[in-house]
Amino acid sequence: MEWLNYHHLLYFWVVAREGSISKATEQLNLTQPTISAQLRALEDSLGEKLFERAGRGLELTEAGRVVFRYADEIFTLGRELRDTLRDRPTGRPRRLTVGIADAVPKLIAWRVLRPAYAMGEPVEMVCREAPSETLLAQLAVHELDLVLSDSPASGTGVRAFNHFLGESETTLFAAPALANTLRKGFPQSLDGAPLLLPLRGTQLRRGVDQWLEANGLRPRIIGEFEDPALMKTFARGAMGAFPGPAAIEKEIELQYGVRAIERLPDVRERFYAISPERRIRNPIVVAITDQARKELFEGGTRG
Repeated sequence: MEWLNYHHLLYFWVVAREGSISKATEQLNLTQPTISAQLRALEDSLGEKLFERAGRGLELTEAGRVVFRYADEIFTLGRELRDTLRDRPTGRPRRLTVGIADAVPKLIAWRVLRPAYAMGEPVEMVCREAPSETLLAQLAVHELDLVLSDSPASGTGVRAFNHFLGESETTLFAAPALANTLRKGFPQSLDGAPLLLPLRGTQLRRGVDQWLEANGLRPRIIGEFEDPALMKTFARGAMGAFPGPAAIEKEIELQYGVRAIERLPDVRERFYAISPERRIRNPIVVAITDQARKELFEGGTRG
């Protein structure tokens, strides 16, 4: 039986993380020739080239990316085993790297992630914001522990598992004077009214468009936004009304100085935690998802 040399795999893993052999020497306390020889030995044993030159650094080949994913999981499990047996010191923070899809409102992201800081042990959280497709690619190579999204991962070719957090009704908001005007005769008051909306193709935009069409309403769309926070900032200046999650209705009113007009029947947003594992083992992620389902969203125990 052929056994994998885990020392060679460790050297490969560190070089892949650092991006060059010279940087890896500092982590491994080994010379460059020694590390280079170990990498060649690993490539020979696997029968695959794992790196290719990219300027002064190294880039993983397709085979290298596959090996890195396995190595990352192997050494992550090894750290978990060591920490469990050693009764992890409470002064050492747990690190959590989260990707937040740019369509997810920042207040929702904060409410979902906040329980991580109430676990009684130090937490170091790194948050990255990008389109869902970008974040799922980073999740696939273990650059992220978790992705928060308004849509499930499907048809991407990425090995990822959707954990439904729940759903929220949608409320229409506006600056106080405009909100008072639009409450009268709602929803017909929206016909011709100024409206700020997320970009087409998002879950929320599709729901609002369908609701407007079903009610025969033709508002004046004066802005479309990729960033929900920028949309709310425009609304603060009385530019128009905008939709937002009812789950954070009070927070939106307080932070942006706007007022709720009415809720839009049948327009709901769904939110997901996406992980590289079918059964979540990270205790921080377990706390985050459980709390969101119990306190923030509706129906979080389904799906």
